[in-house]
Amino acid sequence: MKLIITGGAGYIGSHVVLEAIERGYDVTVFDDLSKGFKENIDPRAKFIFGSTCSENDLERLFDLNCYDGVIHLAASKAAGESMINPSKYNENNIIGGLKLINACVDNGVSLFVFSSSAAVYGTPNLVPIGEDHPTLPTNYYGFSKLVIENSLAWLGKLGKIRYASLRYFNVAGYDLNRRISVVEKNPQNLIPIIMENILDKELGINVFGDDYNTKDGTGIRDYIHVTDIAKAHVKSIEYLRNNYEDLVLNLGTGEGYSVLEIINKVKIISGINLNYEIIGRRAGDVDILVANVDKARKILDWETKHSNLENIITTTWDMYKRK
Repeated sequence: MKLIITGGAGYIGSHVVLEAIERGYDVTVFDDLSKGFKENIDPRAKFIFGSTCSENDLERLFDLNCYDGVIHLAASKAAGESMINPSKYNENNIIGGLKLINACVDNGVSLFVFSSSAAVYGTPNLVPIGEDHPTLPTNYYGFSKLVIENSLAWLGKLGKIRYASLRYFNVAGYDLNRRISVVEKNPQNLIPIIMENILDKELGINVFGDDYNTKDGTGIRDYIHVTDIAKAHVKSIEYLRNNYEDLVLNLGTGEGYSVLEIINKVKIISGINLNYEIIGRRAGDVDILVANVDKARKILDWETKHSNLENIITTTWDMYKRK
């Protein structure tokens, strides 16, 4: 089976490429390298340089081969930035996503796995959050993901595409076998930001608010290992290939950790003391985001084998020590 993986040189994408190749797929990575690194692409994969925002690049991609499915990971992903620079998210996430979907429909590629986000839910009215929770994003990043989800849902109803929208919670960690060689560029998530601070104390660690309705006043998030995320993508493609049913699934663990708990765990594992500064909340942030993942576990026969906090932080620290 031949797959396109957009954003396959990026942090999550490079792990998805590894998993797909290990499962026997013929993989073509499509990436403009704005955030990814060619060194992180498994040498068994084909690589085509290009952007989902460019119709010419997409035409060249689809002219080169006949594909069975697409895993779409190419997007901007910082919630805070999306509130400051929404036009970037319009271009990269919405316009680029829609152009890719149109190219798939035009070229008869019917299987589409979409990298979505828990940000589509907004402020939760019930935790853990199930897939039937209302989708009311509180930041533009979440809105941009929901636009693509809604477009896929319509095309699914019209019989043009079969899709899986995978709503990530907080992805972290690195490949246990050290097959990824370069760390994420300009990380926006807590754990890699802490690691960057260990390497360069001048960067500093900002804790955005300590007045949330949580046990220690800092926000609580559900952290899932990137390898478990990668496995869920490949399982989703296999499910779509064998079943005439579209999917909307949460990908998390069902457990949450606060910002201060993460900082303290990194201190223990690294053996390095960390200083942080508590500053004001960011627009769009919520108190607690924890997933109900019963549906993904049941439908995909999927487990979060690698997602204990010790493993997530240890594999990340190991990667940054090598840096």
